Amino acid sequence: MVTRTELVLRLERAFLDHGYEQLTMIGLAKTVDVTRRTLYNYFSGKEEAFRFLIENVNLDAVEAGMVAGRAVLDDQGDPVAIFAAILDTRYGHARRRLATSPHAIEINDQAFRRCRDLMITSAVAFQAELAGLIAEMQAKGLLRLKPDGRAEDLAQLLADGARGTNQSLPPIAPDKLHLRYESMVRALLYGATGPVA
Repeated sequence: MVTRTELVLRLERAFLDHGYEQLTMIGLAKTVDVTRRTLYNYFSGKEEAFRFLIENVNLDAVEAGMVAGRAVLDDQGDPVAIFAAILDTRYGHARRRLATSPHAIEINDQAFRRCRDLMITSAVAFQAELAGLIAEMQAKGLLRLKPDGRAEDLAQLLADGARGTNQSLPPIAPDKLHLRYESMVRALLYGATGPVA
């Protein structure tokens, strides 16, 4: 019996190596190293397998991102380092894995077409967790929101900034994403300009 983690890893490799359109259920079964019958026991078709992959990759990325941020927090990191670690893990790891595929554009397109509902659900859950961490950091005196600021709004801005970073044109080299997340977080937290004299 294949575990959920193994199945996610195998499905990810299959779609990264072969793209979405070219894979059939027979090809997918071969690539994930199970029989076609076994694959049909899990999924009714390729789209369901793809949706399972996207949902699980997002769940794992949210959890890993929050763990990474808490590790920096525990090491007495500053807010920029904490949020950059979260965003780089939550969004950057997936972007770097996708960049290894000759089918990256197709996979990204298929994910937005076929899995938008899952991606929205994941974004909402992530932003709620991020808002909770922001409130916790404020309670500990690690950051101070302006009087009209809300943790939920800052969480939304940070997540929007990370997603925008991933879609930057020209594209950011995958190994430089962490630096862009850090710059974006710093600009959101502390501003990018000073007063005009």
